[in-house]
Amino acid sequence: MLYDFKTFEAKVVAAKEWLAKEYRGLRTGRASPAVLDSISVSAYGSMTPLKQVAAIGVEDARTLRIQPYDIGILKDIERAISSADLGLGSSSDGTVIRVTFPELTAERREQLIKVAKGKLEEARTTVRLARDEAWKDIQEKERAGEITEDDKFSHKEEMQKKVDKANEDLEKAFEAKEKEMSN
Repeated sequence: MLYDFKTFEAKVVAAKEWLAKEYRGLRTGRASPAVLDSISVSAYGSMTPLKQVAAIGVEDARTLRIQPYDIGILKDIERAISSADLGLGSSSDGTVIRVTFPELTAERREQLIKVAKGKLEEARTTVRLARDEAWKDIQEKERAGEITEDDKFSHKEEMQKKVDKANEDLEKAFEAKEKEMSN
């Protein structure tokens, strides 16, 4: 009997997506609009994601240009960016806001790489927990007589291959981010 790995695979995909999202938010020396994804602006009586109240574009390698849809909330956007404490500089000319990314120091790069490694380990932990849940389920099915002992071990091998592949993908994502931060 075949074992259904859909739940396990869904958790692995979720871990990969989470890691990719976290890595997009890690600031490198290059301007990336994804860094501003976590910023919400107090506009129209509620907290609204920045990308819903302004157009965000890359002006050059180290500058983002934020064009509010409504000039009346320009000051609110500036306040939200400065209170987010992302280590970015911002200036306004009354119609647009320019967010500048300072050069990364060697010390800051090392800190960011440590943070990236920590995020990698969190994603790996998620994969391990998903593996443990699937293994427990496989063992319960064997005890209940739904699968044979041979099936149990072949499912375990198949699952381990999936875990190895997931860890390899997570490692590749980390290496790519590390390379990006080192440049």
